[in-house]
Amino acid sequence: MSASALFGTYARSGLEFDHGEGVWLVASDGRRFLDCGSGIAVNALGHSHPHLVEALKTQAEKLWHVSNLHPVAGQERLGRRLADVTFADRVFFTNSGAEAMEAAIKTARRYQYDQGHPGRFHVVTFEGAFHGRTLATIAAGGQAKYLEGFGPKAPGFDQVPAGDLEALKQVIGPQTAAIAIEPIQGEGGVREVPAEFLRQLRKICDDEGLLLIFDEIQTGVGRTGKLFAHEWSGVNPDIMAIAKGIGGGFPVGACLATAEASAGMVPGTHGTTFGGNPLAMAVGNAVLDVILADDFLDAVKSKGLSFKQKLAGLVDNHPKVLSDVRGTGLMLGLKCVVPVAELVAMAREHGLLAVPAGDNVVRIMPPLTISEEEISEAVARLEAAAQSLEQKMTLEGAAE
Repeated sequence: MSASALFGTYARSGLEFDHGEGVWLVASDGRRFLDCGSGIAVNALGHSHPHLVEALKTQAEKLWHVSNLHPVAGQERLGRRLADVTFADRVFFTNSGAEAMEAAIKTARRYQYDQGHPGRFHVVTFEGAFHGRTLATIAAGGQAKYLEGFGPKAPGFDQVPAGDLEALKQVIGPQTAAIAIEPIQGEGGVREVPAEFLRQLRKICDDEGLLLIFDEIQTGVGRTGKLFAHEWSGVNPDIMAIAKGIGGGFPVGACLATAEASAGMVPGTHGTTFGGNPLAMAVGNAVLDVILADDFLDAVKSKGLSFKQKLAGLVDNHPKVLSDVRGTGLMLGLKCVVPVAELVAMAREHGLLAVPAGDNVVRIMPPLTISEEEISEAVARLEAAAQSLEQKMTLEGAAE
C-alpha cells in the first residue's frame, strides 16, 4: 500500500470503524467498542440515532445547498428554537466550533466599534483554554503547543491564570472588548469554573462595558445535564459559541447573542458559504427534538451522578493509576497518576474509547443516551484497564 495522501496532522489509533449502534462502535474487523468519547463530545445522541437518520435522509432527498443568498427555512426554525430556550435573541450558523468562536470574537469587536470604541478589540481569555484551531482561536487559547510554527500570534488576545480575579482586573484596560471563558475547560482537563467566578465576570463586564462570551462548544446541548453548562451558575453571557452536540455528528456550529451584542452584525460584516445549510439544519432541529423532550435532561443528570459515583469507586480502588474524578453530568474526567496516554491505550485494548485531555486527565463523555447497564459496563472495562496497568507496573518493578 502506498503512503497516505493525507496531511500527517493526526496520531491516529489505527482502528477503523465500519458502523455504530447507539453507544457502540463496530470496527472493520468486527470488534465492538463502548464509545465514551462520542467523537470528542459530538455524538450526543449516539451513533445512527433513528430520528437523526430519518431527518437527514428526508432532507437529502429534497435540498442540500442554496447558500445564504436566500432564506433557509431550517435556519429560521432552529434559530428561533435556540433563542426561545436561551438568553439569546439572534443566531448565526456555522460549520464548526472554531467558526462559531470566530463569529463570537467578531461580534464583540464590532459591538465596541459601533459603540464608538474602535480601539477596544482585545479579548481576555484564561490559561488552559481551548477555543479552536484557526489563527485567531489558537491565539485566544494561548497554548504554546498550538501556536508554535505559525508565525506571530494574532493580536488582540490576553491570557490570565484561570480563577485569578486580580490578574484579570490588572489586564483589563481601554483596549478590552470582551472576556471569553469555557464554563468547564474540556481540553484543559475537565476543570470546572466556580459559579461565583462566573458571577464576578458578569459584574466586571457590566461595570466596564465589556461583553461576556461563553464557549460552550463542548459543554453545551445537554452534556452537563442542563441545556447549557452556564445555566448551573445562573449567569448569562452576551455571546455564546456552540457546536459539537448540536449536530449530533453532522457538522454544525452557531454563535448566539443578545440583540444588543449582535446589533452591529449587519449585511456584509460576516458570512459563510456552507454554514446553516439545509442538511445541517434538519439534523440540528432533530437533535433539539430529542434533547428538549420531557425528562431527557433529568435523565442525563441522573446518569451523570451514577457514573461519577462509580468512577469515584474506581479511583479509590486503584490509587496507583487514578487520583481523582471531576466534572458534572456526562462530561467527566479521570485524573491519572500514570501518563494519560497509557490509560487511554489500555482502555482501548479492553474495548472502551476515551479522550485524553490536559492536566493528565482522561475525558469520559459518552452519548447522552447511554443506559445504566452500559455505564456499569464502561466502569468494568475501565476497571480491567486499571488492573492491567497495575500488573504491568508490578512486572516492570520486578524486572528492575
